[in-house]
Amino acid sequence: MEAHVDARRMVDPTVHARRWWILAVLGLSLLIVFVGNASLNVVLPTLARTLHATTSQLQWVVAVYSLVFAGLLFSTGALGDRFGRKGILQLGLLLFLVAAALAACSDSMWQLIACRGVMGAAAAMVMPSTLSILVNVFPPHERAKAIAIWASLIGVAGSLGPIASGFLLGHFWYGSVFLVNVPIVLVALLSGWFLVPKSKDPDQAGLDPMGATLSVVGIASLVFGLIEAPDKGWLSAPTLAAFAVAAAVLVLFVLWERRVDEPMLDIGFFRNPAFSTGTAGMILVFLALYGLMFLLTQYFQLVKGLSPLAAALRFLPMAPVMLIVAPLTPHLSHRFGANRAVAGGMTLVAVALFLFRFVGVHTSYAYVLACLMCLTTGMSSTMSPMTAAIMSAVPSRRAGAGSAMNDATRELGSALGVAVLGSVAASRYASRLHHVVAGLSPTARSAARSSLASVLNSAKQLAPADAGAVRAGALRAYMDGIHVSVTAGAMLAAVAALVVLRFLPRQLAQEGALHGPIESLEDAAELVIGGVPPLFGDLASEEPGRR
Repeated sequence: MEAHVDARRMVDPTVHARRWWILAVLGLSLLIVFVGNASLNVVLPTLARTLHATTSQLQWVVAVYSLVFAGLLFSTGALGDRFGRKGILQLGLLLFLVAAALAACSDSMWQLIACRGVMGAAAAMVMPSTLSILVNVFPPHERAKAIAIWASLIGVAGSLGPIASGFLLGHFWYGSVFLVNVPIVLVALLSGWFLVPKSKDPDQAGLDPMGATLSVVGIASLVFGLIEAPDKGWLSAPTLAAFAVAAAVLVLFVLWERRVDEPMLDIGFFRNPAFSTGTAGMILVFLALYGLMFLLTQYFQLVKGLSPLAAALRFLPMAPVMLIVAPLTPHLSHRFGANRAVAGGMTLVAVALFLFRFVGVHTSYAYVLACLMCLTTGMSSTMSPMTAAIMSAVPSRRAGAGSAMNDATRELGSALGVAVLGSVAASRYASRLHHVVAGLSPTARSAARSSLASVLNSAKQLAPADAGAVRAGALRAYMDGIHVSVTAGAMLAAVAALVVLRFLPRQLAQEGALHGPIESLEDAAELVIGGVPPLFGDLASEEPGRR
């Protein structure tokens, strides 16, 4: 009891009295960030029809958010520590509000992509600030409870976000999905102005703007090459130039990080097998998840003809599987070894992706659901040990850097998933479409190659017999693209399972999500929303009251 009394004295009494209201503001702030990210996939077919978006533009509108988010995550956390977390949080919310309002008014895909990039930058300001403020406001004995409530709210929001978007699309135009964020952000901004206290790190965390710039440019070049290759050609000059720039800039990034005194990312961490294997595995998990969601959302709406709301509901059963499997992960890791638990999960991911090869135009939802259950089970069983692997390899004094790296790998995996699996599918789709659209006008043929929605719209202008043939051929081409894409993903997951079994340590330090069932469940909530921080990673080794 005395320890609790002492802990309370370390927090300002006025702040302590309103701590639960502050938690509500922080939860609302982070809810905005992740609901927007989780619900976008539902909007993709609508964007393809309304704004005539090409496949590459659809990939960009999803990937740019995660790309900017991942690239700025290290720097914005340090900015908050140095200049004030409340200020960075409020700036991020204001930026998100402006970007969401402009996105709602966008009448072209490139305007929408630019707005999504700004929203990603805003999210990178909001996310690390919320956790830092929470840790600063709540005394040690209440932090776990506060974080559990916070994470639960986010998990629920992540599940309901796509459903809410589907409902809005059924009654309003696509901009309503973005516009609905504006009043919520205003509430968070105004309440945060009066309730959230100011705080910053007295140790003045170091900044690495050059490292942040190099990382964003390098990864953006890589993603650009992957996304644009199906349209421009994998061996075309722009594609090869993009890959060359990516390789050169990422090499410069590594060299810079090795020589700077306070690097954004300590390259030495990768010498630890637990850190490097956990990082690679985390990227692959989110690559598989987001790449598949990108393709399946269009499958449900364009191939199966479902409404946005009906398509969103098809993914809802993934959440209860996660709730059942995730709490069992620490026990399985302790009993069989972290390497075997993760390798087993990766194997399930590989099996699930391979089973998607047999999904066709007329496949029942029951089969698709079984594949999704297998995929979610595998992913849920890998999240906790990989978070623990990353955090256990980082010294206690660098827990924040480990946490940021953990977050960044998830966002990077999300962007690469849409880029890699989406581009493989798009390349195959385009190659199989030539004979299908041969009877269309040159303009219609050009539009048809850009996306499935375009060819389906073009088919409506033909005679019924020709329209049916074009539609059937286009759907077969799209499904063939999905089959090739999931096969590539399955091969990557199978190789990853072997690498994890060989190089991931059997026993990991009791850090992060591996600490217990509740922590594991909170960490695995990212499968629903993508990118939630490793909540207990920062707290496991933190000294009470340090912040």
